[in-house]
Amino acid sequence: MQLVPEIDELIPLPANAAEALPTLSVEEELNMRARTIKLLSDLTGTPIIATSDDVDAAKELAREMIEDPKKRIEYAKYPNEVMAYLAGMVAQSNCALVDDLSELKMYVVNKLLYEVEHADNSKVRISAITKLGEVDGVDAFKKRSEVTMQIKPIEEVEKELLQVLEGVEYAVIEPENAADNT
Repeated sequence: MQLVPEIDELIPLPANAAEALPTLSVEEELNMRARTIKLLSDLTGTPIIATSDDVDAAKELAREMIEDPKKRIEYAKYPNEVMAYLAGMVAQSNCALVDDLSELKMYVVNKLLYEVEHADNSKVRISAITKLGEVDGVDAFKKRSEVTMQIKPIEEVEKELLQVLEGVEYAVIEPENAADNT
């Protein structure tokens, strides 16, 4: 028995495999290639071991990617070991070290407190205390100004304004040349 898939006749087929692929960013293409290399390595049982030349080539590619992120790199001309190492470098630099910024803030505060308690000299302790005082929430060195707002009924505001205006002394000052014009 022969299995033949159903093919819609009115859907055009791409001329080649490259045309069939979606447009990928440099990072997406690198990740796709790295997953393929890893899958082939796992299927064949062949480990991917990068030599020092492979590492150097991957570092050079990473430098090029950083300098010009839009540059299309010809990944096909590099061996699998270079691509795997490069993908590992990119993945390592793109991951978040902490899930939440509050964790990072807590880490910084804890390290500063450690330095305050364990520093060998007073200069280091004072520097750590200063940095600790600048942490948002501690704000030991922040200059503050407070504004108090009072909400009053309009009648009370009008009454106070009239009292202020009644206390103002008015004097009419005529200009010196006004007498000459009459």
